[in-house]
Amino acid sequence: MTSTATTGSASGGLRTQVQRFGTFLSNMVLPNIGAFIAWGLITALFIETGWITLIGKDVFGYEGGYGFVEDLGAWGSGADGTGIVGPMITYLLPLLIGYTGGRMMYDDNIRGGVVGAIATMGAIAGASVPMFLGAMVMGPLAGWSMKRLDALWSHKIRPGFEMLVNNFSAGIWGGFLAVIGFVLAGPFVEEFSKLASNVVNTLVDNNLLPLTSIFIEPAKILFLNNAINQGILTPLGTTEAKDTGQSILFMLEANPGPGLGLLLAFAVFGKGVAKASAPGAILIQFVGGIHEIYFPYVLMKPILVLAVIAGGMSGVAVNVAFDSGLRSPASPGSIIAVWTSSPPSSLVGVTLSVVVAAAVSFLVASFLLKIDRSVDEGDLGAATAAMEANKGKKSSVAGMLTRRDADRTGPITSIVFACDAGMGSSAMGASVLRKKIQAAGHPEVTVVNKAISNLTDDYDLVVTHQDLTERARLKTGSAIHVSVENFMNSPRYDEIVQLVEESGESGGSAAAEPEASSAAASAGVGGLLSPESIVLDAGSGTREEAITRAGELLVAAGAVEPSYVDAMHEREQSVSTYMGNLLAIPHGTNEAKPAIKRSAISFVRYSDGVQWKNKEVKFVIGIAAQGDDHLKLLGQIAEVFLDSERVARLEAATSADEVQEVLGAVQPV
Repeated sequence: MTSTATTGSASGGLRTQVQRFGTFLSNMVLPNIGAFIAWGLITALFIETGWITLIGKDVFGYEGGYGFVEDLGAWGSGADGTGIVGPMITYLLPLLIGYTGGRMMYDDNIRGGVVGAIATMGAIAGASVPMFLGAMVMGPLAGWSMKRLDALWSHKIRPGFEMLVNNFSAGIWGGFLAVIGFVLAGPFVEEFSKLASNVVNTLVDNNLLPLTSIFIEPAKILFLNNAINQGILTPLGTTEAKDTGQSILFMLEANPGPGLGLLLAFAVFGKGVAKASAPGAILIQFVGGIHEIYFPYVLMKPILVLAVIAGGMSGVAVNVAFDSGLRSPASPGSIIAVWTSSPPSSLVGVTLSVVVAAAVSFLVASFLLKIDRSVDEGDLGAATAAMEANKGKKSSVAGMLTRRDADRTGPITSIVFACDAGMGSSAMGASVLRKKIQAAGHPEVTVVNKAISNLTDDYDLVVTHQDLTERARLKTGSAIHVSVENFMNSPRYDEIVQLVEESGESGGSAAAEPEASSAAASAGVGGLLSPESIVLDAGSGTREEAITRAGELLVAAGAVEPSYVDAMHEREQSVSTYMGNLLAIPHGTNEAKPAIKRSAISFVRYSDGVQWKNKEVKFVIGIAAQGDDHLKLLGQIAEVFLDSERVARLEAATSADEVQEVLGAVQPV
């Protein structure tokens, strides 16, 4: 387990670092996308092969000069002042990127942006290719170094000399960095750009460019697209567009076709919420250009990455065959932005690349969905949560996949406490909440527990751990949702009781609460918790060691397969099993239930305590349950750990018999 966890952590850390780097690059480029679009529009309209020139020739048969139009579209930047296309790509765009990067590295201080622009100018003058990569290096370097230099004499400047020192220090340091950029950065980036261009040309000449989709499409799902698009494709594509008037590189990542085809397949052959939400997602993805809306659909069924890869490869192949591309980046990746950035000669090829990519992606995804024999429609909420974990923050658009606002009225008569597996935490939380509601004089209100995957939208109120609320909302969109962190004594339980009272009297009979099986009733504590599964002198340890020990006791008792221990660790990674009141109840995932031979629990006491996500735990109760066998016992455990006197008895227990006596003291509800 230690080896696996370390590897996962390392890979996750590497992915996070790449994501951060990609975000850093995109934060320099994206604020200036408007300038890229302006340059692309001017290029599309006014250069020799632009729309105005072609319309004049093809429609009006005009072959003469175009006066200011001809000058406006010239690539030159001579003393006569003609040309705007060339100077924009040579000076304006790199300087904007360098300014933005310098300002970012100096805590959004304009001073860092100015020095970044000065340093970038040196790189521009030192090379013959557009200095986008140079700007991405010199701008942040200038802002970062200027911030460090200013810190050296911060609060040491005599009053009245601040402006003098600040202006001269920025000028001197900026001039020095401009020289460095001219001598080193410019030539280096120029050679790198030539090398990268040669690599791209080699791929094109050998018809291998479509293979880039094998890496680009999965990278998009993992939110590495910014590092690829803004860090590599946009600079190289802009340089190529300067020389040829367009670049296929702008379409490698931005093509909306693969995502469109995938969502269409879900709209036709999907199930449940995924099918219902797909049409709305299509509008956001294809017209709005926000590709991340389809990422959860792939994460929900990872094999569908083959569909977007096939679609991406097909789209690239069409663009290669038609020698088509875009004049400037299409950001966001909307079909509108794609068409706007397409030169007249590439409009047909680009459009076909989108259509073919969507068709291929649709066919592959449809086939994979049709052969999928699983009854479960897939947990789109969990996939969305995974996507947001990959992204590192909440998604503003993916919320439409998991959130439905409910304006609910009427009495609350049915409450469900839901967790990932429907075994430990939900059963214990439901037991505690049920007691509170019954004590408040509401026997008509049912409180049950279920796994999130088994929820149906016929409950009035749903209680979940705060990390699982969004997943539960997907299944029960019409219910009131309450999030808790502490399962044993959450203050939210009292709020729920008050909410039940305020909602009015019940209008109908409540469904019967689930009862534990007769086998569990007869077995009691003695049948589920054997003396050999009780450890009283564990001392101290880590959370991972505690989970392993509790699981190994279940294995030794013959209750579970060894694989169940791995599932207990997996469950802990998704949502903490800390219950409150010094108690944790690690248990396996819902998918691990086949590894359970019989229902059983284990009890481990840590006299020195275990840190459980910054919460102290002294009692670790491992749970393995078939069906509903564990429900009554969990109710007993909940009662015990709500009683400080019984918790004290467990702390002082010197034998397994005493533990069994305390846990068995409460009669089943």
